[in-house]
Amino acid sequence: MSDENHPICSAKGCRAAAVWVLAWNNPKLHAPERRKTWLACEEHREHLSQFLGVRGFLKDVVTLAAWESRDPAGPADDGTTPGTGAGGDAA
Repeated sequence: MSDENHPICSAKGCRAAAVWVLAWNNPKLHAPERRKTWLACEEHREHLSQFLGVRGFLKDVVTLAAWESRDPAGPADDGTTPGTGAGGDAA
């Protein structure tokens, strides 16, 4: 979720600016190269990383700036937010 110009944290109820991108996939559902993303503020990066990590889903954590400047030929982000796969709040 984001306002018109500034991405916000995906943690449930958080409206802080996103600083981190947590790239993940569910190996039971997604091809290995596919990456879904959650956004995180400083406060929620660790919590969201642990949530994905204990499930074996977390693949990478990078700054939002680094993610936005990545090679566009790389794995595509489908833009979903946590918890729903189609927009919503994370755990």
